[in-house]
Amino acid sequence: MNADAEQPDTTTAEKIGAKAEAKRRAGVPVWRTGKPDAFLAAAVGEARTAIEGIAAASDIGAHLAAKSEGDRLVTHLFESRMAGYHGWQWYAVLTRNSRSKVVTVSELGLLPSEDSILSPEWVPWAERVRPEDAQAAEEDEPRAAVASAAEPDTSHAEADTPGSEDRDEESEDDDPAGEAD
Repeated sequence: MNADAEQPDTTTAEKIGAKAEAKRRAGVPVWRTGKPDAFLAAAVGEARTAIEGIAAASDIGAHLAAKSEGDRLVTHLFESRMAGYHGWQWYAVLTRNSRSKVVTVSELGLLPSEDSILSPEWVPWAERVRPEDAQAAEEDEPRAAVASAAEPDTSHAEADTPGSEDRDEESEDDDPAGEAD
């Protein structure tokens, strides 16, 4: 018997599975990658109005996309024009009940995109400070102490002069000439 004939052809099944995997977005469940609800996808005006409740109208740019997040759940993305948030996107998540034409806003916010400038990842202090940084700080401490000791303290000199208190009391008791009680 032929050994090749006994084994089933798995290459076609593998190819079909690979195509289905390629259509799915990485890290997104299958049920979230469908076509968006047509009524919610058309509710761009409602999404913009909702975002205007948390941001100035001038900070909200063009409508970028409407993405399906599930059954009757659509996320609208808008360009951010806010200073310091270049490449970020405003989002409004809209939903509705089955057979209803009433749009409900579920969530609003600002998200970074691939083009956004983000702060670097946080690094613990022990990993940030190098031994040479600590040595430089130790060398600067004696210099600062010598500089502060060399400068005289003039903040209390005026209050300590003899007779200054007497002058203040006299000026309060003196009546200006020509005024009567």
